[in-house]
Parts: sequence; structure tokens; C-alpha cells
Amino acid sequence: MVLKKKKEIRVDAFFLDHHQLEKLQRFSKAEEHNLASLLLHCAQLRNGIQQIQCIKQMMPLVKQMDQNSAGDPMVKACLDILGETYFSLGAKNPLKKVLASSLNGLPGHLTMSAVQSFVCCLREELKTTDVYLYRKVLDNLASCMEDFSLGRACIKNLFEEVLQFLQKLLLDIQEENRKNYGNRIVQTQLMHDLLIAIKVSMMLIQKFQENIQGSLWKHSDSFVWHSMCSLLKSSTNFLMDATLLQTVQTTSGLAVILFTRAMYEPVEELPSLISDLLLGTVEHSGVPAWFVGSCGVLCTAELPNSVLLFLCHGALAMLDWKNGSMGENGEKLLLDIASVLLSLSSELKESSMATSLSRVLAIWTNSALAALVPGSPDLKIKLNGSSDVIGKLLEYIYTHWDHPLDAIRHQTKLIFKNLLQIHQTTIAGSNGKSDPFFARLIKHLLSLDWHVKGKYASLGCLVECVGTENILQLDRTIPVQILDVMSDQSLAPYASDLLETMFTNHKAHFTLSFQEGTWIDQWHNIWVSPLLVILCEGNHDQTTYIIDYYLPKLLKCNPDSLSYMIRILQASADANLGSCSTRGALGALMACLRTARAHGHLELSNIMSSCLVSTECIKQGLVHQHSQVCIDALGLLCETHRTTEIVSLEEMKLIQFFMMYNLNNQSPSIRQQIVSLLRKLFCRIQESSQVLYKLEQNKTKQELVENSAKVPPLRILQQYKDFMSSVCARLFEVLFPGSSHPTRFSALSILESIAEIFSVPKGQTQIFQLDQEIDSARVQTLIQCFASTFEEVKILAFRLLMKLRDVALNLQDSEHLDLLFQAAIDLSTSTKPYDCVTASYLLNFLVYHKELQHICLGKWLEHNPQLDENTSVSTVEKNTLAVIKLLLVIVEEEVLQAKKSLLQAAASFPMYGRVHCITGALQQLPFNNLILVSEWKEVVTRLILMSYSLSAVVSPVVQSSSPEGLIPMDSDPESAGRLQMILHEIQPQDTNDYFMQAKILKEHCKEESGELADQRPMKNICMEMRGKDREACDVTAQMVLVCCWRSMKEVSLLLGTLCKLLPSQTTSEPSDGLITVEQVKNIGDYFKHHLLQSRHRGAFELAYAGFVQLTEMLSRCNNESLHKMPEHWLNCVLEEIKSCDHSSTLCATRRSAGIPFYIQALLASEPKNRTDLLKMTMKELISLAAPLSESLSVIPQVHALNILRALYRDTRLGENIMPYVADGIKASILGFTSPVWAVRNSSTLLFSALITRIFGVKRGKDENSKKNRMTGREFFSRFPSLYPFLLTQLEVVTNTLNSEAEELKIHPSLFLLLLILGRLYPSPMDGSHSALSTAPFVPLIIRCGHSPVYRCREMSGRALVPFVMANEVPHTVLALLRGLPDSATHGMRQNSVHGTLLQVFHLLQSYLESNQFVSLDFQQGLGDIITCMGTKLWLAERLNPCLVTRAAYLDVLVMLSTHLEKFQKQGMQLLDFWEEMKKVISDSELVSGIPYSSAEPGLIQYLQSTTKLVISVLSVSAGPDIQSSDSAASREMAKPSLSVTHLLHCEFHEVRLLALEAILQWLKQRNSKRIAEGRGGVLCLVTDLEDTLLTMALTETNAQCFCKVLEILYNMDLRNVVPKTECSIKMYPNELLTWSLNLADISSSPEGQTIALKFASRLIIHHLQNHQQISEEVLKKWVQLIVYFCGDEQETEMLLAAAEVLKSITSFLLINEKLILGLSDTLGLWKCVILLLQNEDLVVRDAAAEVVQVAQLEKKSSEGTEFAFRIVNAPMALDLAFGKVCELLQRWEEIHAGVPILLEWLLGDNDLQRDGETSALEEDDSLFDKGEVNFWAEKLTHVRQLSKHLLCLISVTHLTLPDHGELNRLSRIALDRAQCIEHLLGALPLVPEFTRTPEFTRLAIQKERVSVCLKILNLLKPDDICRNENLEK
Repeated sequence: MVLKKKKEIRVDAFFLDHHQLEKLQRFSKAEEHNLASLLLHCAQLRNGIQQIQCIKQMMPLVKQMDQNSAGDPMVKACLDILGETYFSLGAKNPLKKVLASSLNGLPGHLTMSAVQSFVCCLREELKTTDVYLYRKVLDNLASCMEDFSLGRACIKNLFEEVLQFLQKLLLDIQEENRKNYGNRIVQTQLMHDLLIAIKVSMMLIQKFQENIQGSLWKHSDSFVWHSMCSLLKSSTNFLMDATLLQTVQTTSGLAVILFTRAMYEPVEELPSLISDLLLGTVEHSGVPAWFVGSCGVLCTAELPNSVLLFLCHGALAMLDWKNGSMGENGEKLLLDIASVLLSLSSELKESSMATSLSRVLAIWTNSALAALVPGSPDLKIKLNGSSDVIGKLLEYIYTHWDHPLDAIRHQTKLIFKNLLQIHQTTIAGSNGKSDPFFARLIKHLLSLDWHVKGKYASLGCLVECVGTENILQLDRTIPVQILDVMSDQSLAPYASDLLETMFTNHKAHFTLSFQEGTWIDQWHNIWVSPLLVILCEGNHDQTTYIIDYYLPKLLKCNPDSLSYMIRILQASADANLGSCSTRGALGALMACLRTARAHGHLELSNIMSSCLVSTECIKQGLVHQHSQVCIDALGLLCETHRTTEIVSLEEMKLIQFFMMYNLNNQSPSIRQQIVSLLRKLFCRIQESSQVLYKLEQNKTKQELVENSAKVPPLRILQQYKDFMSSVCARLFEVLFPGSSHPTRFSALSILESIAEIFSVPKGQTQIFQLDQEIDSARVQTLIQCFASTFEEVKILAFRLLMKLRDVALNLQDSEHLDLLFQAAIDLSTSTKPYDCVTASYLLNFLVYHKELQHICLGKWLEHNPQLDENTSVSTVEKNTLAVIKLLLVIVEEEVLQAKKSLLQAAASFPMYGRVHCITGALQQLPFNNLILVSEWKEVVTRLILMSYSLSAVVSPVVQSSSPEGLIPMDSDPESAGRLQMILHEIQPQDTNDYFMQAKILKEHCKEESGELADQRPMKNICMEMRGKDREACDVTAQMVLVCCWRSMKEVSLLLGTLCKLLPSQTTSEPSDGLITVEQVKNIGDYFKHHLLQSRHRGAFELAYAGFVQLTEMLSRCNNESLHKMPEHWLNCVLEEIKSCDHSSTLCATRRSAGIPFYIQALLASEPKNRTDLLKMTMKELISLAAPLSESLSVIPQVHALNILRALYRDTRLGENIMPYVADGIKASILGFTSPVWAVRNSSTLLFSALITRIFGVKRGKDENSKKNRMTGREFFSRFPSLYPFLLTQLEVVTNTLNSEAEELKIHPSLFLLLLILGRLYPSPMDGSHSALSTAPFVPLIIRCGHSPVYRCREMSGRALVPFVMANEVPHTVLALLRGLPDSATHGMRQNSVHGTLLQVFHLLQSYLESNQFVSLDFQQGLGDIITCMGTKLWLAERLNPCLVTRAAYLDVLVMLSTHLEKFQKQGMQLLDFWEEMKKVISDSELVSGIPYSSAEPGLIQYLQSTTKLVISVLSVSAGPDIQSSDSAASREMAKPSLSVTHLLHCEFHEVRLLALEAILQWLKQRNSKRIAEGRGGVLCLVTDLEDTLLTMALTETNAQCFCKVLEILYNMDLRNVVPKTECSIKMYPNELLTWSLNLADISSSPEGQTIALKFASRLIIHHLQNHQQISEEVLKKWVQLIVYFCGDEQETEMLLAAAEVLKSITSFLLINEKLILGLSDTLGLWKCVILLLQNEDLVVRDAAAEVVQVAQLEKKSSEGTEFAFRIVNAPMALDLAFGKVCELLQRWEEIHAGVPILLEWLLGDNDLQRDGETSALEEDDSLFDKGEVNFWAEKLTHVRQLSKHLLCLISVTHLTLPDHGELNRLSRIALDRAQCIEHLLGALPLVPEFTRTPEFTRLAIQKERVSVCLKILNLLKPDDICRNENLEK
């Protein structure tokens, strides 16, 4: 909606030298206006754009001259000067183009003269010999040939000279490039020059062909011929030179074909020559000698792949494929090119090459289309859809359509689109829609899963060919299927594009086929109705993406659909309001209206006036419980199609209402949307106000009279002003003490956008200015935001203050300024790490104050009067320099102290805060225009030295072998001395000898245990030390460690900042820079030392952050010695790793610590287009990681594996790392076989990183979802070398498995191989063309199922699925089943049986879940499988002694049973199968008793599988088909073979749990009326369930089962349960209630407690509703339990249970006309609701908001007409809850008793005592303590809302409380508290908001609470008492 500003075009003016000026002055005449004077005037202008205007005036002047002017010396002079000017201008200067186009209009009689002038100039240009000036000449030649007739004429005249120049230039650049090898900067420049040179020589040949051909060719010794041969030879050399840039090679490929075409005769033979070149079949005898001489290298048999690709590109681009001019040879060449390209696709894997290949293939399809039109019938057959070429191209498409590179995916789509057109062209004339090729494609594509991105684009192309209707005839549910996919953001754009193609095509089809209007309902049913259902009921992500991607496209295609959507949604909006998880019709309506308004289909005024939606409805949307509905309602108000549309008063009021309740939103994305939408609204206000101002200025009296009915502009402007003021007031108001982080973030972000939008541009009156709203209190509020513990709040506050800095700084008095500065200096040395960040922001703000030096710095530094005299120095620079100097002096002193005692430093003055402030100050300095350079140089040098010395003090800690556990935590004061000694002596102790020998630990252990005995642990884990000032200071190990690693972090960031900000000037003279080359090199060495030595992860990660800044600077640096540093460092470290042994200082533990970081930083800084370092490094590392021979030391291998892992994980290396993935996989799998643990460990980590790299980051919890998988074809075509590798590895592995002796031979790689293979999946697109067939893997994976390792057998079951095509599954399953033994034989191997059964299970599962079961083949195959299963049924029975295999067989049966239930409906007769199932069950141990002990392997698994089978068969026998059938078999089937009650009495809890879960599921189904009325489903088969469950409730010992029993009872109808308690468990109903309440009180697990409370609450309501007595004691206990459950520290599920209970009792107890529980308990429960509404967890708040919603529904039904909010978010619900309580007090007539209770709520608990006691402790309690725990609740919001409703209640009822005993007590408490607060506030140090933030915040909140409470108490006192009190005062 916000418009972008246009870019300004820069035009550099031209200048003439004094000779030219003199010449013009000689000819120019003052009195007459001639060409010379015009040119002179033009040259004297200094503005390029004015010069353009001037040049345009020349041509009319020239055209007026007569025929004789050609000989005029003035004209000649002017033309000479114009020529010189033309050639001197830069290629991109618009002046050059204007001059050329003007000269194109030169009259004919002057042309000759102009050509002569230009030829002279060009001849001069061609004399250039300096290689680095060639570029300018090339640019001039190129511009002469482009649309410039004079230029062309010149080149025609000088053709031979130009040719000679280009020939020489190419050779010179080649030679210069050779000389400068290794100098990246020079080479890059030369490459670009070379590229232009080749392009220019091609232009020359293309545009001046007539110069070449003709008689000149006859002589092979002619000059032109020699030059052409030379050009051809150079181009061939460039084409073959792989060191050149790829673009140069590509262009050379074009040039070789172009030059050959120009020279070769006869032309008809050219295609066959190129064919021979590509196929490597050139015979020298048949080729002209000149060609062999120039292109001899191309005639060899083996050309590199890249050269072949570039030649193919050249042939396709440079030959004429249209009109069939090349005949049969051309057609053969076309097909040869295709076969060469397709063979290259399996070779070229490097990303830039793969991209080029896809582009060339797309060009091939275009050429094929061109060649087909006049082509021979033979070609049409060869390019038909069923031909071999097209088949292979489709293979390419299927392999690459999901490629990670965008460019390749895009080209693949183009190739597919063109293929369809090629096929259509070949079948021209026949009916495309019934074509078998298209039909086959559609069928294949539709059978693919929807997660394949390539499916969408391909279907879209097919729709355009065959039409939507034809595809919908195959499957009408496609639109719904695609909409379902849209909950995944990665698929949503693809899905919406396909839908758009489909519905647009469908609409076009309908409009052509039917009359106007008859088709629209049908179109709506297909495309709009499913959308509305999803908008109302879909999940959050799905609806969001549909609204973002699909809805705008639908409305754009058919805007009339909007009224249809609104009509349908309005009808149900009132009933379907949505919930916290669904939008409902109201939310859907908001979304549709918002989209329609934003895209200009509707105006808000129309929406309001035509009653499409009421204001109340929008209000309800603005506070809806579903946050996205709130955003849509806000979007409806803020987003418009026109940016100048006037904002109505109604909209402003609604926005104000929105801001009351939505600023405190925990979701960052919602906050960002709020800020962005309000920003659009403010832009509208700003832009429409400008329009209104103009209207007001231009208005006449006449118009005033005419427009008197409209709102006058001035009134609207005033409304805008008032609105913006009130918005700002609201935003500053919410920045109160204790406001939450989300509130602050929202408020500050919105204020920042107001400040930005309403800044004052020149010449505009601004409707509103934020700085006019600022006073000192508001500035104070913003500065206090620096104290927030969230850095983003600090950043926002700082940015806002910067925008308002003039006002903000003027409002600071000097005293306060001094306090702030003092606070900043104190905070910079605090031991709490977040304090130094606050200090940094404070200092960065204060340095903008002009008087800072006089006010604050005077007492710290001696003043330098010279600085004052230099007025050109900015305030910021002066102040920053002073502040940095001050901090530097302090920190230098502290480093000296720390050298004496690091412990003292850690406890009293950790230095990192000071360094952090220095870095912060440096980062906001404008380094490009500093004045005080010499001072800065000195400071930088001191900073660098200080960094080194600080680092030297702290590095021993972070480099020790175990930095985290360096200092014993629980040590007594006496050990201080020893600690000091340790700190002095620490050196990195760990060498790399753990690879060689086991450490001998026994002696160590003795010594250590002796030492520990001396250290008698005390309660206090701190250690006291006395510094030189004799003050005691506590230091903990955590403090020392934090001090050290944070100091390292800050030093690294400081050095990084110095490198990043300063050497921008090393381009000029090194002496001018603030930092020298030598210093930069030293900093690099410092980083190298620390990254390679540090052991503490925090330390080396942060050193890395600084080092990255350095390497990025080096890669951009023009200084050659600096530019080459990264390469030098890389070589050194790789050498060091290669020669690494046990004495090396490199850390081989901790995943090689900082070494991978070091190498990552060096490689990531390399430019993306040059990856020489990456290639070299990967080659080295892969050779180290997978060594060919067993080297002596494995340490280099460990390092290599660890570094590779880091590089594969680094996203910055992107696709450049993909060519090395296959080698990485090999290294990790081979590393797994190493005997050394360290190698195996590193290999595992590397393998994990690679799996993520190949298959993507795992997004869901489902381990086996298809999202992170790939088809076998795609995997092996992207990593072809893995095909033979994995196959041979798998063969090796399976050979170890099949040894006849059943010993445990585990091959280490088996698990990894199966992990990879299990990630692949089959695709219906896997055709026969692929050489990488997956068939050879199948028998090997089947053999892996015989592994003795359980997990490997399981993995092999999963891995087999992708390798068996869907139509092969029945055949494979039958083969596996037939391989099972027929009876228990002696030599039977149970492992093999188990593995086979697992494979059968997984294959069948994938088969049954696929959507193929409709076909007859499927039913036939399934029947065969069931028959075969029956023959092996003994495996499930007692004949099989192994319980594990019995369980596996039963699992297969269970799966068949659950799936066959679905197929019964399709008429498959399966009664025999069910009979067999019943037999298996009745023979099982579950029926006859279990003869095993529970320790028997596989017993539990077997029992669980049997139980699942029982449950599955039960649900079938209870199904309507069986129950309603009359046949004898069905009646037999309907009798259960084993009752549920039997399962519930089983001794094994696993069985009981499964049975209980099944009962619960059936119960929920019955309760939701899913089962047809009149039948009870499975539960009708269960008798005496209530009795059994009640008995279990008392006797059950397993906690899980017990919770399930209670949950079932809770879900049952209590009218059936309660009557049975006496007979079944001998308890009265009241005793059952007491028992359940006790459980809720004492149960050990939260689950038990929650379900017991819910059950007890159901019982209580049941008793109360049935008028049964409950003792007061029991009710009290129940209320106390609910209160206990609502405690802030309780677990979420307990809080949710409390909310659910409160919701269930709302209408009966909380808002009942009668006070059933009594006032204090009812209010106690309301207080619980209010507590839950302020819980930090959104789920809990949403659940509590439902309580208020129930209350609101009652209000709506009772009050009728008045609007009531019914579904609201927590902040609104809190407000409504307070209102409800006050309303209820009136209704119950309990105001006198109720108001004091509410006043107590208002006062809150007294935590002042705690304040006083804990403040001392808190100081050092925890280093990272962040104050309050609840980051969402705002006490003052709660106080302000409650007081608002209380005041309202008092004013409405005119309440006074004469009986004021209770009031007096409250008054006394409040007054005491007020005094106490004043006292505590007085005791805090100065500026406590920074130094003691938590206490200050607590006291500020208490202060407001008390004052509000006192105000209300005064109102409640009768007038006479107030008067007396005033007299006493």
C-alpha cells in the first residue's frame, strides 16, 4: 500500500579541454545563434541533464543549414569535437545515447563529413596499447554497433583495423592474465574485459557479415581470413581453459560456433561437423585444414563435459533452427544435442553447471519446437510423446523438479511446458484431450503425493493443454485435496498457483460452453464452497496461507464471488463465532472483507452502510479469542486500496478500542502484524491529510456552499490530530512500571513508526508531530525502558529517543544528566551481565548531549581546550572520544588489578562491561568523516593493546582442559589461597594422548578423595576473599567463568568492530588509515591463536563472531597482502591438522573446539562465484576423513570429520557444498568401522549433519513423514557415486549376516545404511529409462532382516518399502510369507522369521494406506495375501515357542483386521478370516491363563498384540453389518470370543491400559453421536461396565490405568454411575465424593490430581442439581483445592483442569441468582478465574476466558437486545470478569459485604517486608536473575481495570459504608503501607530504576495500588466523617 520512491538517474556532465574550447570560441558568434556557440554553451554547463537538453537543440539547427555547409570549417570543427566527446563519454552515461540518437538524424549532405571525423577519432582509439585501457575502447566499439548509423559506417571503413585490434587484444589479455595468476582482484577485472571483448568480436561478425563474405574468402592468405582464424583459435583456447570464469567459457562456446558458421563452406555440411565434434567422431581427413589449425583441440575424442555443454549451447543459439534450412543433417544434430545433454545431466553436479545445463535443455526444447513446424514426418515421430528422447527428458524433469536450486526448478517447469507443446505439435489435427500420452501423464501425476512440489507446476501446464474439466472428471475432490495441502507454508504458493490456473481455466471453459449466469453456481460449488468450510473450521496455518495466497487470486478472477461468500458467511456468523483454535464464520467474514477491501473490491463505507457487517461485529472481531481474527478485523480497518482514502471517525474509535486490549500479545508474529497494519493506517492519515490541506487551500466560497453537506476538511484534520494524540497518550500510558515485554515492544514499535511517518519534510505542513507530545515525564519513561531485561526493548527505546533526541536532550537538566552518566559507569562494571548492555545504551544516548563533557566528564578527565576551539568536530565525535578514553583508562587500571587477583576482579569489577560499552560507542560513530584522526589513531592503538592484555589475563581459564568445571563450587574460605594458585598455574592440560593409552586413574582418585576430605563443605557455596580495601566480597565459580568468557567475547567483538569499521581507508595511503595493515595482521593472528586454543564453547563461538567480521573485511579489501591472508591462514591450519599428533596443541576433544569455526569463517567469506578455497579445502579434508591406508595417527581424521560436519551444516556455503556430499557420506560410513571410539563418534555426528543436508531440516515429529524424504531416482541421480558404494557396502554387510552359525556378528555400518535407504520412497514416475534402478537393493535389504539385532531388523522393514513399487507389493509379500517355515522345525531361526514378519508388516501398511484399494487387482492381491496368512497361522499360536515372533505375526493380523473393516463395505466377504481371528484369540493365553513369568522375553509385546486383536475384532463384530445380518455365520461372529471385562481383570497392567483406552475412545464416539442412533456400538457388548470400573477405581495399583479409569468415569453419565456405588463398592455417594477430593489433594502425580478434581467437581454439581446435601466442610475443601490448583507455580495441566472445572460450574454456581456457596467462596472462585486470566501460559488464559464466555452467553440470552461480547481474548475477558463481579454483587444485593473484599484484591498481598529482607541477598543471588517470573501479567492493568469497575459501581449505587469497622482496618493497612513504601523508596540508591530495577518496579506498583485504594476508601466514607478527618488534618 505504501508507494516506493523513484530512483534518480545520475548524468555526469562532459568537459572540453582548452584547445577544443578555443576552436569553438573562434567560430562562435555572439550575435547569431550557430552550432559552435550552442556547443560552447553546452560544454560550459556543469549539469548533465541540462547538457542533454542542449544537445537535443542541435539537430533542428543543423537541419536548417544549406547544402553547401558540408565544406564549412565551423561545421567540420564541431563534428570533430562531437566525435571526440562521443568517444570520451562512459558507456553507461545517458549523454552518449542522446548524442548517438541526435546524430542519427544528421542530414545526408553532412554524413560523409561526420563519418570522416568519427573515423579519425576511432582510429586514435584503436592505437591504445595499455591492457587496462582496452575496456574503454571495447565499450566504444560496442556502442558504435548499437543503433548508431555513424558508428557503423566508421567500423565498416575501419573493418580490418578493428579486426586486427580485437585479435591483438584477446592475445594481450590472455598473456596479462597468465602473468597475474593468483592476484584475484586483477584477474577478476581482466575476466570481465575478456568477456566484453568476445561479445564485441561476435557483434562485429554478426553485424558486418557482408564485409567478410564474398571475394575476400577466396584467398586463404588474405588478411581478414588470417584474423578470423586467429579469433577462432583464441575463442577455442578460452573455451578449453577451465580456469576462466564460466561466463567467459559459455560465451566462447557461442563464438566458436558463430565464427565457424561464418567461415565454413558448404554450409549444408556444418551440422554434421558439429555433430561429429559433440560425439567425438571427427575424422581429420574430412575437415578443412584451417579448422584443424584453429580448433584442433576440439577434434579429439574426449572433450571435457563442460566444453560439450558450451558447444551444445553455441549450436542451439547460433544456428538457424526455424524454417528447416539445415535439412536432415540439422534434424540429426538436434537429436544428437539432446542425447549429449541428457548424458551430461548425470555427470555435471556442480551447482552452476547443473543450472547451465537446465537452461540449455530449455533452449533445446524451444529449438525443437521451431524445427518441428516445417520438420519432416520422421522428426515428428522421433519427438512424439512416446519417443525415446521425450521419455529421457521426462526422466530429467522428474529428477529435477524438486531440486533445491530455484533456477533449476524454474527451467524444469519450462522444459515440461515445451515438451507438452512439442507433443501437441506432433499430433496436430488429432484430439489432444483423448491422447494416450496426456492421459498417462495425468494419471501418473495424480497418483503422486501432494508433498512433491514438482507435481503442482506440471499439473498446471497440463491443465492449460487439456483443460480443468477433463482433470476434474477423473477426481472431483482435487480442489479440496489441494486446499488441504495449504497448511504447509513451503507448499502453499505452489498449491495456490495450481488452483489459480485451474479455476481460471475452468471459468473460461464455462463462459465458452454455457449461457451467461447459468454456470456460476456450479463454479462456486467447486472452487468457493470448500474454501469457506476451511476458513471457518480449518487450522490456524491452513487458513492463514489460504487467505494470503488463494483468496486474493480467487477474487481477482471473479470479483462477483464476494457477495456469494458474504451471504453464506453472514447467515452463520451469529451462530458460529469460532474459538481460540478456529476462526468460525465471523473470522472468515472478517478475512474475506479485509482481502476485498485491501484489493479494491469493496469500500468500508459501503460495508457499513449496506449493513454487510455491523460496528459491533467488527468490535467482536477486534477482541476475538483467535488472534488471527483480531488481525483480520484490524486489517479491515487499516488496509485500503487507495493510500489517500480518508479515515473515518468510526474507524478511529474502533482502532482506539483495539489498542485497549491487544498490545500485550506474546506472539512476535502477531505483534509485527499489528505494528505493520497500524503503520499503514498512519500512512493513510498522513497522505490523506496532505490531500485535505490542498483541498482547503484551493477552495473557493462557491465550493464551500456546495460541499456544506460534507464534513469540512478542517474538521477531519482536527479529528486526525486528536486521534493521534490519544493514540500516543495510550502508548505512553502502557509503558508503566511492570508492564510486560510484549506490551513495551508493541508500544515502542508503534511510537517509532509514528515518529517516522510524521517527520517533517520540507515544504509540507504536518498534521501531527510526535515531539510536540513529549514532556520530561515521557522522556523519563523512554529512558527507563533501557532497564528492561529484554534487549529488543532497549533497542526500540534507543531508536525512538534518537528520533526525538533534540527534544529529549533539552528536557534533561544537568543534575539528572550527571546521575544518568554515573549510573551508566556503575552499571558497566556490574557482575550481572545484562547491566552492561543497559550502560552501553545509556552512554550511546548521552553522547549526543552538547554539555556532556562539562557536566559529567569534567570530574573524570582533564579537559582538552583545543577540542572546543575546533568547531568542525561534531558533538558525537567529541563526546564519544572522551567516553571511550575514560572507559579505556578505567579498564587499563582494572586489567592491572586483575593480573594480581582474577578472583577479586570477577567479584568486584568484571571488565567485560567496560569493553562492551566501548564497542557500543564505536559502532555508532560515522567513521567516514572523522576530524580528530590523530587522537583516534592513538585510541585505536591503545584499544588493541588493552584487548591483548585483558585477553592474556582471562585466557588461561577458557583454555583450560575443562573451563566449565574449573573452580570447585562448594569450597570453604580457607581454600581461597589454593584457588588463587590454581588460577596462576592453569595451562591447557589436555593433550591428545587419550587416543593412544588409557589414563591410569587410581592414584589420582586417592589424591582427590584426600583433598575433598579436607574441604569441609559449608552451606554457603561462595568463597570469601578480602581485597586490598579489606571489604569482603563473595565469588562463585560461575562468576569467575562468566567474567572470563564474557571478557573474551567482548575483546573479540571489539577487535572485529575495529577491523570492520576502520580499514575502509586502507585503500588510500596506509598512513591515512586509523589502523595499519600490520595491526590487522596481528589481530588475525590473535583470533587464530584463540580459535585454535580455546576450550570453552562460549569463548570460541564468540571469538568466531569477531573473526567473521575480520574475514569479511579481508575478502572485500583492495590491499593484496591482506586479501591473500585467508588463503595463507587456511593453508597453515590444514598443514597443522595433517601433521597433528599427540603433542599437538590443537584440541581434538569437544568436536575439535574452535578449529571448525576457524575454517568456516575463512571459507564463508570467499565470494560465492569463486570457490577455489572451498574446493581445495574439501579435497584435503575428504582425503583425511576417509584415509586410504591405516595411518599411524587418527587425530587428523577426527579433526577432518569434525570440520566437515561444521561445513556441511553451514548454510552460507549453500549449494556449493553439494558436490562433496556423496564423499562425506562415504567418509562417515567408513569411519563407523574404525576401531577408535573418537573416529566413530565424529563419524556419527557427521552422518547426522549430512542427513539433514540432503533431506532437509525435520519439521514435524513424525519420523517417517514424506516431507524429509526423496524418491530413490532423485537421490541416486543427485549423488550417482553413492549407488555403487551403498550397494557394495550392503553386500559386505549382508555377507556377514548370513554365516550359518547364529553368532552375533554385527557390521557397524548396517544401521547407517538402513537409515539412508529408509529415507527414500518410491514414485510412480520411476520409469525404465534410469540406469540407477533400485531393484538390486531389494534382495539385500530382505537379507538385512535376518540380522540378530532387533533395531536393525526393524530398520530393514522400513527400508524395504521405498524399493518395492506399489504394484509389486502383493507379489513381494506373498514371496516373503511363503519363505516362512510351515511348522516348528529344529533348525528354525526366529530372528529371520521376525525380520520377515516386520518387512511384511511395513509393506502391507504402506500398501493399505495408499489410495489404490479401489482397483480389482488390489482386492485380488489382498485375497491371496489373506489366504497365504492362513497357511502360516501356526506362528501366532502355541506351536510357536517364541513370543516375539508370535507378537509380530499378530501385529500383521491386527493391521489387516483394522483395514478390512473399511473394505467390508465394498462387499469383500471376509467371514472366514474373522473366524480364524476368533480362533486365534480363544486359543491364546489371555483366555486360558498366562503360564509365563513377566520376565519372559517378548511376553508383554505378545499380550499387547493379542489385546489389540481382541479390540479390533470386537469393533468389527459390533459393526452394523454384522449386527443386522441374519446369517448363522454373522450371528456366530456377533458373539465376542473374549469380553472386555475379562481384559480389565488381566494381571498385566499393559493389557488393562489398552482395554481402558479402547473403552474411552468408544465412549467419546458415543457421546459425540458419531454412531447411528439406536445402537450403542461396541459398548452394547460390554455388561456391568460401571461396576467393574468403580471396583477398579478402588483396587487399581498402576497409576496410568488408575487415571484412565477415573477419566472414563468422568466421561460417563453420572446418573448411571452414582446409583451403583453402594452395591458395587459399598460406598455412599457422599463418601465417593470425599474419596475423590482426598485423591485430588494427596495424589502424587499431577495427572491423578487433575482427573480426581474434575471427577469430584462433576459429582458435586450432580449432587447439587439433584438437591442432595453436601456438608459445608466438603464444599470448603473443594473450593480450597480449586484455589490451590490455580497457583501460579502449578503445572499447566493442573491449571487447565481448574479452568475446565470453573467453566463447568459457571452457570450453576458463579453467576446463579442465588449464592449457593456463600459470598466469600464464590468470590474466591471468581478470583481464581481472574488469576488464570493472568497466567503466563496462553493455553491457560484461553481456557479461563471460556469461563467469562459462558457468563457472557447467559447475559446475551437474558438481556436480549444489547450487544454482548461472546468470544474474547484474555485481556478483554479480564475486564469483563471484573465488570461481571460488580454486576453480580448488585444482583445478589451483597454490595456492602462484597466491596471490602474487592478492595483487598486491589491492595494485594504485602510483599514489602520481603522487599526489605531480600534486597541484600538478591544482589548476588543469581547472576542471571531476571526479576519477576510471569512475563505476561501486568499488575497495574489488573489494578486499573478493577478500580475502574469499582468506581463505576460506587457512582451507580451512590454507595457509602457507614459501618466502617472493616473500612477502618483497610484504611490503616493502606496508610501503613504507604508510609513503608515511602521509606523503602527513600532507602534506595540514586536512579534506582537502573541500579535496583526489580525492587524499584515492585515499590512503584505497590505505590499505585495503595493510592488507588485510599482514593476509593475516601469516596466510601460518609460526608461527615470526611469533614472531621479534614479538620483533624
